[in-house]
Amino acid sequence: MARPVRWTCLLLLPGLAGGLAPLGAQHLSLGEALERAGRAAYANRLAAAETRTRAAAALEPLKGVLPSLRLEGGYVRTTDPLNAFGFLLRQREVTQAAFAPPALNDPASRGNLATGLVVEQPLFNADALLGRRAARAAAAAAEAAERWTRTGTALAVVRAYYGAVLAAERVGTLEAAARAARAHVRQAAALVEQGLATRADQLLAEVKAGEVEADLIEARGRAGLARRQLAVAMGQPEDTAFSLPPALPEAPAVRALGGRGETVEAEAERADLQSSRLALQAAQADARRADALYLPRLNAFGRLDWNDPGAPFGGRPSWTVGVLLAWSPFAGGAALAEGRSARSRRAAAGAMVEAAAAQAALEVAEAEEALVTALAKLDIAERAVVQSREAHRIVSRKYDGGLASVTELFDAAAAETASGLRFAAARYDALVAVAGWRRARGLDLAPLIALDAAGSGSGKEAP
Repeated sequence: MARPVRWTCLLLLPGLAGGLAPLGAQHLSLGEALERAGRAAYANRLAAAETRTRAAAALEPLKGVLPSLRLEGGYVRTTDPLNAFGFLLRQREVTQAAFAPPALNDPASRGNLATGLVVEQPLFNADALLGRRAARAAAAAAEAAERWTRTGTALAVVRAYYGAVLAAERVGTLEAAARAARAHVRQAAALVEQGLATRADQLLAEVKAGEVEADLIEARGRAGLARRQLAVAMGQPEDTAFSLPPALPEAPAVRALGGRGETVEAEAERADLQSSRLALQAAQADARRADALYLPRLNAFGRLDWNDPGAPFGGRPSWTVGVLLAWSPFAGGAALAEGRSARSRRAAAGAMVEAAAAQAALEVAEAEEALVTALAKLDIAERAVVQSREAHRIVSRKYDGGLASVTELFDAAAAETASGLRFAAARYDALVAVAGWRRARGLDLAPLIALDAAGSGSGKEAP
């Protein structure tokens, strides 16, 4: 019987995942990735722009509350008898000769440069006051919606960041496996020449090495895409020149992060629920504003006027003050339509509050179930690494003794490699589940950043 080829474990420590980045690239931690996304992520920038738009719209109703100052000016020249004599009066240049019938009936052309300073002060405009309240509530709702968008962006960055680390860890694992497979091919070829192994051993070794090389090529492509996905999530698609941790955090750190325990921090109201509640307040205030369209409006004004043949602010000024009361009990159905529309928006906003609460409860239940499942799978995957390693060791010893086929040995080595990759994926799933659970509960994602200080996993799959 030919001497069997001894196969060592194909699952070695992951290689340098940072090798996918240029040499000297700056290390990117999760905290830094979240900070970049906070500034540049597309969804965050769009939400911030919407918040600013709503805040600006909240200033518009102030035109019915605050005073306004307006400067007016205009020049007119005419031979109209009434206006020509009026210009004389305004310019305070009336003489006895101006009352002569020929001068009144057929005046010479006369010009007047009128300038004025007008101040208007709203006294009571109920629709403006209620409109201001509605606009402020809408602006607050937009701000809360922006906060919720930012938490969603943070969750997306966590997924992309650890997804890129997972892809890099997979590359490192398969690089080590490929090196081991190539060494086995060389070993098998040497033993065949010595007559200590069969040609079948060498061929199977080459087949296995080819499979690992194919997996490695695919993993490298996915790792590159994962880095680009992270860059896009941060809003910096062209910046992929960064290095990442060589491996995901180790299982104990992930498990501790997912432990809810009895000391979970106080949960805050989710920002999306705040947004829906504030939107309802805005709709309620807007409905009252629409009803207030039937109320009278009271406004005061005052003005200074200058009239001169050609000089602005020339001549002696005159002043005028007054109070204007306006009431439109019926405006052709416009107020009626506005009222019905506002009440419909109020009903829709109320339904949105209920829908948001129901959706939040569903998301919490889903996140809870996802976290429990992910932690259970993490435990199973961790045990599988230990079991597959021991199984590979046993099969190797049996093969050395001629009690196992080379196919069994290959299968054991492949199972150990696959279990290590599944264990890395389980750690990733648990991290994402923790982040999703915390967001669903309205909690901060800051505890995940603490994993940066604790350091990433060493690549050892299990003790």
